[in-house]
Amino acid sequence: MNRIAVFVDVQNIYYTTRQAYGQQFNYRKLWQKISAEGEIIIANAYAIHRGDDSQLKFQNALKHIGFNIKLKPYIQRSDGSAKGDWDVGIAIDVMDTAPEVDTIILLSGDGDFDLLLERVKRKYGVKAQVYGVPALTANSLISSATEFFPIREELLL
Repeated sequence: MNRIAVFVDVQNIYYTTRQAYGQQFNYRKLWQKISAEGEIIIANAYAIHRGDDSQLKFQNALKHIGFNIKLKPYIQRSDGSAKGDWDVGIAIDVMDTAPEVDTIILLSGDGDFDLLLERVKRKYGVKAQVYGVPALTANSLISSATEFFPIREELLL
């Protein structure tokens, strides 16, 4: 059976689906689609913790579906900009998990992950699938994936 690991860049998926479609991503439908392709060994959703009620409700919904939630605090800088980035954490978890699975699934449009996917494909022989909003996913990330699945209407709420 195909052993699958799922890694979700929650902020990226939230903002790209909102920008492109004005809608939210349907994590339950994604889970159904992926679980039909094999056994989900691990599923991590990486988010920024702001502590508001709607966010906590969303995180509980993800947990109920089957995701592990990994949170970083939201940091507001003195100049007004904000910080909250999971790229390194996602990369570490992908590298740690790749030897144990057959397929890595990344939900993100961030081109910074292209080298990561190239490395795990070459070093561990895993398939690397990417889900992203087509117009807002880096071409380098799409090229580095074994398969690219565009996020379209059927994966939206």
